Amino acid sequence: MHNILEKLFNFLYPIFRKIGLGSGFASYLSLFLNIALLCVLAYAIYVIFRLILVTVMVLIAQKTKTKFDDLLVTNKTAKYIAHLIPFLFIYKSVPIILERYEYWEGVFGKFVGIYIVLLILWIIRTVFNALRDYLKLKPRYSDKPIDSFIQVIMIILWAVGIAVIFSKLFDINQKELLTILGAVSAVIILIFRDTILGFVSSVQVSINDMVRIGDWITMDRFGADGDVIEINLATVKVRNFDNTTTTIPTYSLSSDSFQNWRGMLNSDGRRIKRHILIKASSIRFLEEKELNNLKQIHLISDYIDSRKTEIDTYNISNRIDKSLPINGRNLTNLGLFRKYITEYLYNYPGLNKNMLMLCRQLQSTSHGVPLEVYAFSEDKSFANYEYLMSDIFDHIIASVGYFDLEIFELSSEKDSHLP
Repeated sequence: MHNILEKLFNFLYPIFRKIGLGSGFASYLSLFLNIALLCVLAYAIYVIFRLILVTVMVLIAQKTKTKFDDLLVTNKTAKYIAHLIPFLFIYKSVPIILERYEYWEGVFGKFVGIYIVLLILWIIRTVFNALRDYLKLKPRYSDKPIDSFIQVIMIILWAVGIAVIFSKLFDINQKELLTILGAVSAVIILIFRDTILGFVSSVQVSINDMVRIGDWITMDRFGADGDVIEINLATVKVRNFDNTTTTIPTYSLSSDSFQNWRGMLNSDGRRIKRHILIKASSIRFLEEKELNNLKQIHLISDYIDSRKTEIDTYNISNRIDKSLPINGRNLTNLGLFRKYITEYLYNYPGLNKNMLMLCRQLQSTSHGVPLEVYAFSEDKSFANYEYLMSDIFDHIIASVGYFDLEIFELSSEKDSHLP
């Protein structure tokens, strides 16, 4: 190859000398023509190889079933390889063309070499981008932080590339370059602090399966509440439910607390946990007449009969004085209402009957007695879940009056002026 290039670029100077041109003029003229010839040949090589490589790559992509070669075409890998070949030709030709001009040979040789290194890194980057897109099409890898690992590899390759560029630019050998890098390692660590932390966090996230792409996470510190759409070396992108995007530093996933809703979505139900406040002054014992009226409520009719029989038997056997309702055992309107809600939940379609389901009384507050519904909806989609929960509480709130109970409400300014 070297001999062919010497014959190609060294034949003009002797010809010019034979026709009587001076040494200096013949040298500069042959240099100018050789540079022009080099440019023409390099462009011709680029056009030919671009045509061949792109055509071959497209044909292979059309013939094969795999999507990887299609993604190589999309990322223009063949085009960048076609750029590389003529520059390798130029790199080999420059020492021959500039043989009589050592200074310019060194300058142009360095810059062409640097461009070749950058071009090789760019080609590797397109291959890794194609690999990333290909892996994301696979269900097994679609939720993995592939971007993070590819970025780490590219950072290492760029570090090697920059080291090669500096060694070429300043004529530094590899050992001296490593010594210099060791001396400035503290500065490098400071500059790439977030990157290093992000890489460690990405590994932890992947190994511990803390977050996947597509997970619904909530992180109050950053105002994030939505689906993870991207995990890379430095940041995690979350598309919130209001269609805004929140960017979270990757290392925050391992250093701060966040809520991942994947477990709920993979379970058999989505939890309903909501309460109403019952005014404490409306809670009382029920009289016989009221119990007879409440027996008309289908869901608790049998319960009232069995419970009343049990209570009457206890009170009679223990000779309880029932002239005062507080004596002995009695039914309260709140207890019966709680039982009604429980029966209503068990008969409500859309709730998972195999998961925990109850209506419970919580610690009394200054605003009343909380009565909480704890159940699980079979439908976990946001809209259907909210509709189901609202429908249940619409019924519960409307049912309160039948048990002569009252829901606590803060009095408005208008209410305070009423007589």
